[in-house]
Amino acid sequence: MATRVSPSTFWGEHYATGAIVGSMLSPSPLLATLPITIFVLGMAACVLPIGQLARKHGRQASFMVGTGAGVLTGLLAIVALLYDSFWLYCVSTFLGGAYAAVILSFRFAATDGLPANRRPQALSLVMAGGIAAGIIGSQLVTHTMNLWSAQMFAATFLGQALVAAIAGIILLGVKSPKPAKHQQYEGRPLANIALQPRFISAVVCGAASYMVMNFLMTSAPLAMHMHGHSQEASNLGMQWHVIAMYLPSFFTGKLIVRFGAIRISAFGISLTALSAVIGFFGEGVYHFWALLILLGVGWNFGFLGASALVLECHRPEEKNQVQSLNDFIIFGLMALGSLLSGGILSSYGWHIVLWASFTPLLPAAIILILAKRKA
Repeated sequence: MATRVSPSTFWGEHYATGAIVGSMLSPSPLLATLPITIFVLGMAACVLPIGQLARKHGRQASFMVGTGAGVLTGLLAIVALLYDSFWLYCVSTFLGGAYAAVILSFRFAATDGLPANRRPQALSLVMAGGIAAGIIGSQLVTHTMNLWSAQMFAATFLGQALVAAIAGIILLGVKSPKPAKHQQYEGRPLANIALQPRFISAVVCGAASYMVMNFLMTSAPLAMHMHGHSQEASNLGMQWHVIAMYLPSFFTGKLIVRFGAIRISAFGISLTALSAVIGFFGEGVYHFWALLILLGVGWNFGFLGASALVLECHRPEEKNQVQSLNDFIIFGLMALGSLLSGGILSSYGWHIVLWASFTPLLPAAIILILAKRKA
């Protein structure tokens, strides 16, 4: 199965508004990024059940469940804004996390039934659909955030719900192999697979790439707001960040085939570290924009390289369990970074956020170096 269907507009919109709406509704500045943390917790909590649903009933069943969660995310967020309810908004972001977990499963779904030499390119190309998130998502925020006079961003979330519904209709046309009736799991014990050095390298690199990207992307819009930059400037920065996340996907797969997943992952980790270094040079709009763009490119190489490594760790009958375990660990660690980002930014400032981003990158770099020597 291969598909480029990607309702990734949801991503651009969510991260362009998440921390700002959180700061509008939260009872304390320390809780401003809690909704995004709960979004990530929703991803972690739902990825294993979604994997089981796909194993028993096929991937399309999980796609439809995710679409329903995406529609509810937007509708509940509107109610939360109208009633000034921070905790209801948090519930909506949890459902948003469930939708995001399904969206990210698209990258693995695109490789189903393909020979090994074509999987990295399929994985990469399906992620390229996320360019829509950069072009449409942030612009959707900019052009709708003040349309509903009763509450800022209410119309934005209505648009998000409609986008999710449209994506669900498109996904109805996606064909995926259905599991055989009474199919039994005949793969190796999951613990044995998880202890493979290659799987450990994949998880650590994927977690570091996603954790730091989420950590800085969550903090950056709020930091821009704190340094006096406009919401429009923040939206534009997020737009180019998301474009940078997905645009390299048109050739990342080919690079993985040519140079290997480990080298591409290491390159991504290096770019991510460099993006944090840029933040130390100033707090102007262009500093934030440059950081966000390079952060997006670094995430693409780091995360897709790690995802390609995962594909090398399992047999066909093991795919749903292994892929779900990988994503569960990554999203669980992401939640920690997201939870800390708001408190660190509010209490210690933007530069400490930048220093903290190096903490997961160093062990990832060491593990990748060791994995390359053993390869």
